[in-house]
Amino acid sequence: MTQPFVARHYGERAQDYVASAVHSQGQDLDLIERSVAGRGLRRVLDLGCGGGHVSYRLAPHVQEVVACDVTPAMLDAVAQEAGRRGLSNISTVLAPAENLPFAAGTFDAVFCRFTTHHWANALAGLIQARRVLAPDGVAVFIDVTAPSSALCDSWLQTLELLRDLSHVRDYSMAEWTAMLGQAGFVVRSMQTHRLPMVFESWVARTKTSPTCVAAIRALQQSAPEEVTRFFEMAADGSFMLDVSSFEVTAS
Repeated sequence: MTQPFVARHYGERAQDYVASAVHSQGQDLDLIERSVAGRGLRRVLDLGCGGGHVSYRLAPHVQEVVACDVTPAMLDAVAQEAGRRGLSNISTVLAPAENLPFAAGTFDAVFCRFTTHHWANALAGLIQARRVLAPDGVAVFIDVTAPSSALCDSWLQTLELLRDLSHVRDYSMAEWTAMLGQAGFVVRSMQTHRLPMVFESWVARTKTSPTCVAAIRALQQSAPEEVTRFFEMAADGSFMLDVSSFEVTAS
């Protein structure tokens, strides 16, 4: 999956992600804000910023936030929203996670929320995040995590791809911890919570085609009991996802 494809795919969806209730709130955002409040951090990176919700939370607590993404329209939307909120310390940079245009040790902290599953090479992106993090810095990675069950994992990846053609992979907890270690991070803490996905807004946000929506619903309605139970699938197609947060430091 090339970065230009992801950028084209999300260009027309930028405002939907700025306005998304799922992305603009949550205990994981509270965790991010707590991790910087009162620490006097200078410069921090919001890697794969999407609609900019991490940046908006960080800005009141740090000197500068760099919001980085591969989608120009997303960065334009973030800049406009930051201006509307009076957050003049947010700047934007166009770049893929796998090739960041920053010097080593540039950032006091790196934050990455709901974006790793789009990266063509997750390990390469994590290595870049480690490179640009200051030696005494902290990074927080948050994303949907795949179940350990091979059956449920296959169903999750299938539904995700039908809904969003830019999807690469939701990684399991084991995959995450292995990649973080390979990238040179030490995991300080990790936690998982369940996040409800309201079906109509879930497919509307990515402008999923009617054909793919029908395919998703057909799969859901014929899913094995193990899958239905794990994802707590409701009659209208709404379901639950696992979201994990990893707080790490440089090793």
